[in-house]
Amino acid sequence: MRKMASFVNLMAAGLLAGNELGTWAAVHPALEKLRPPERVRAEQELTRRFGAIMPFWMATAVLSCLPNLALSAGKPGFRPTLAGTLCFAAMLASTRLGNVPINERTLEIDPEKDIKDFERLRDRWGRLHTLRVALTTAGIGFLVAGTVSG
Repeated sequence: MRKMASFVNLMAAGLLAGNELGTWAAVHPALEKLRPPERVRAEQELTRRFGAIMPFWMATAVLSCLPNLALSAGKPGFRPTLAGTLCFAAMLASTRLGNVPINERTLEIDPEKDIKDFERLRDRWGRLHTLRVALTTAGIGFLVAGTVSG
């Protein structure tokens, strides 16, 4: 039972961590090269697409930590699994409280008129996304350490 819980957890958390790292390292830096109106439109399209899938994906990653954590209680892998679970929970909280309101505002921006507002929002979003990448990267590391510790 623990092996299956760990497998599901590592798949969900690992896919999420990889996605977050990829958007941080490749997607958003590429979008920064676009002229402002095109960048706004591109960010709006990404926001719509990710907005449709990320709530489920993030919740799945976080919730999949719970059975893994419960089944590791009393075992050597409990503490790293707890640390990984806390990283993913913190990522979800920072996303909901920080990135989501910015995403909602991004969808309202006029690409031809609100460039300064957009740039200010994206700077804050970028800092929050960097935090999210750090938390998911650390989180998957801890979850893997918990799994291999037994």
